[in-house]
Amino acid sequence: MRGKNQGFTLVELMITVAIIGILATIAIPSYKEYIARSKRSDAQLALVGLAQAMERFNANNGTYCGSDSGGTVGTCVADDVPGMFAQAVPTDGGTAYYNLRIFTVAVNDYALRAVRTGSMTSDKCGDLTLTASGVRGIVNNTATVTECWRK
Repeated sequence: MRGKNQGFTLVELMITVAIIGILATIAIPSYKEYIARSKRSDAQLALVGLAQAMERFNANNGTYCGSDSGGTVGTCVADDVPGMFAQAVPTDGGTAYYNLRIFTVAVNDYALRAVRTGSMTSDKCGDLTLTASGVRGIVNNTATVTECWRK
């Protein structure tokens, strides 16, 4: 006597492949957005850390400008604040996905920017910004500030 065949029919196999395909089309974009949000969060933390370093520098020197400028209004340039903080995110090495920049600096004010690079170049949130007064923003973007700077 012959036993019942053990195996899958072509129809069963095709249904399984179709279900896996549908799940993948839903899961992969969600996963990519989750990764992008995580990287944005890293950049936000690095910007806040850089802002804290700027505040420490200001507390010690009475100005946000570096020692080269002498603290005179109009002579302050972004490169004046020497080697205070990491220049890329992630700050512990690895492939950078944001570059940190002191975008503008004055005696009593500054603006920081996390510029997208690498895998984040096409991120909808653009470049993240943070000012001395704590104003959070985005530039070169297709999204809103509330979407990109989550609390």
